[in-house]
Amino acid sequence: MNQFISLFQASIVFGTVILFGAVGEILTEKSGNLNLGVPGIMYLGSIASLIGVFYYERYVENPIPIVCILIALVCAIIASMLGGLLFSFMTITLRCNQNVMGLAFNIFAGGFANFYGGSLNKLAGGVGQINVLATSAAFRTKIPSYQSLGPFGHLFLSYGFLVYLAIFLAFAISWFLTRTTVGLNLRSVGENPATADAAGINVTKYKYVSTCVGAAISGLGGLYYVMDYMKGTWDSDGSIEGLGWLAVALVIFASWKAPRAIWGSYLFGMLSWAYFYIPELTRSSQEIFKMLPYIVTVLVLIVVAYQHKPDNQPPNALGLPYFREDR
Repeated sequence: MNQFISLFQASIVFGTVILFGAVGEILTEKSGNLNLGVPGIMYLGSIASLIGVFYYERYVENPIPIVCILIALVCAIIASMLGGLLFSFMTITLRCNQNVMGLAFNIFAGGFANFYGGSLNKLAGGVGQINVLATSAAFRTKIPSYQSLGPFGHLFLSYGFLVYLAIFLAFAISWFLTRTTVGLNLRSVGENPATADAAGINVTKYKYVSTCVGAAISGLGGLYYVMDYMKGTWDSDGSIEGLGWLAVALVIFASWKAPRAIWGSYLFGMLSWAYFYIPELTRSSQEIFKMLPYIVTVLVLIVVAYQHKPDNQPPNALGLPYFREDR
């Protein structure tokens, strides 16, 4: 029972990083913009939040937890939205190829984040010496008295507030896209921008706003990774990039429906950690089990491709630049 609870908790923590990235990308893709730069956006959110709180804790003797949280959130959201704005300018205004731009953005953002992460390590006295314990502890604060509820408390209440924020955002984005006029306009832009434009909808504005807001949500995944999972230090081994690509794949896995991404992200998280709970595995066997999330992703993509269900298909104009004079 204890092993199951431990695996479940690990899957929630790991899956939350993926969930933030997937929910943000679903919002972006519903506008017809394909942002493959989710890993880069998560890099920007993680390093910006770490830089902000590092200097705050470095020069303030008694850091205030709520201030730490606000600094981290503001820095992560601003940096991620600036990344989304850059991507929007290149792909919407200049109409660059969205696939190429996404890949190039990942290389740029990964290098940017690792450069400044290395600089912070030097300032802190060496690799692994970055100390933002107050901020990390604030983000990992659990619901009081969850232990008194037994297994239920350990399974569902033993997490920081960002876990519940990710779930809330998934349902909120779904409601926004299906129940509001602005959300329906956004979907029409992703399905047929020429028709939306003829109906008086500002296609460029909707694409810009959805891409930047989607980037802000994805950036929270990087923030959660560095503050909760890494406990306030910098990790340069590329794990964020791998999780970012899983988030992109999860969008297809969830058929562009944010609530489906919740259980899909936790499934990916569980598969990522399953090898820790299988006894007597050799190192080579562990490497095989580490492949499970990616194998499942490939299988899901194959199944989705063969189903051809209208509800499970991407927006018709996904990845296609819109030029008003072409309509």
